[in-house]
Amino acid sequence: MEILHSKIEGEGKSFIILHGFLGMSDNWKTLGSQYAEHGLQVHLVDQRNHGKSFHSEAFNYELLSEDVINYMDHHHIDSAFVLGHSMGGKTAMQLATSHPERVTKLIVADIAPKFYPPHHQFIFNGLSHLDFDKITDRREADDELSNYIKDRGVRQFLLKNLYWVEKEKLGFRFNYDVLKDRMEEIGENIVSNAIYDGPALFVRGDRSEYIQPNDFPEIRRHFPKAEIETIDKAGHWLHAENPKQFFEKTLNFLNS
Repeated sequence: MEILHSKIEGEGKSFIILHGFLGMSDNWKTLGSQYAEHGLQVHLVDQRNHGKSFHSEAFNYELLSEDVINYMDHHHIDSAFVLGHSMGGKTAMQLATSHPERVTKLIVADIAPKFYPPHHQFIFNGLSHLDFDKITDRREADDELSNYIKDRGVRQFLLKNLYWVEKEKLGFRFNYDVLKDRMEEIGENIVSNAIYDGPALFVRGDRSEYIQPNDFPEIRRHFPKAEIETIDKAGHWLHAENPKQFFEKTLNFLNS
């Protein structure tokens, strides 16, 4: 059995953080350190096919959730606070509804328990034009990607995944081929009768379209104790766009 790669910081109650699609644990490094300073043992986890974790042809939320259970067992964690952003939020919801006894409190960042149609095609279109036989550094990769992805923030997010596969040969840490073919899976909703009755916080960006007011009843159907908070001046990457408010609201919830 393969165990997910992670970075662990701090001492105290276990707090597992799950990144979004095409992200990795490094995306949460700064916030992770802040949580650790407030008496939590923070586990920044790379999900399968992402970061430094194992690659696999199999990819769905049941498996992603079981990966976290295996990780918790490996690290002797009976139960934990769990935070997930976007795809990681779906994994966290799956985990909480399948194994409620393992999740003390749940935080879901900017994703609802509904189906989202595939919407990452433009990203994979851009990535498909990166020829690592010709591209020799990050700047060249950014120049090429800018022809297809205009948002510099999105490009920087994607290019964080670049690493030296071998001397003078760049590549992506994420499993490009599998993730490109599994875009339908990323948008999957959680099972219709799934319920987590523990404390839950859903945070949404005020500029994001991922959680709309008409999603609130569905959230509360699956998560009856859910609180829903809005982060100001933030889109889908709310933890990066307004980290101060995100940190305050989530820490208050964990400490309540």
